[in-house]
Amino acid sequence: MATTKTKKNTKEVAEVKAVASPISLRITEKSALASEKGSYTFNVPVGTNKSEISKMIKAQYKVTPVKVNITKIQPKTKMRRGKLGTKSGGTKAVVYLKKGDKIEFA
Repeated sequence: MATTKTKKNTKEVAEVKAVASPISLRITEKSALASEKGSYTFNVPVGTNKSEISKMIKAQYKVTPVKVNITKIQPKTKMRRGKLGTKSGGTKAVVYLKKGDKIEFA
């Protein structure tokens, strides 16, 4: 009986992001008013770029963003019961959709 050796695939497989992406809607009064005009605000992981954010929006909400703006949120020090603490910063993204497109949130 002859045995055959198979070579393992040496090509690296591109990372595929999970459907449950790490973005979440940032619900504030200001963002609620802006959503009526077609722009939505999301909390996104630090280090995410605009093209990755637009891909996540397409995958999760099935709408295509027209424009994406990214803003860094600085960490802040807060006093609680006489002790100093810090609120962690992060990154937020403002996503603009074309007229007629909507993202439904509770």
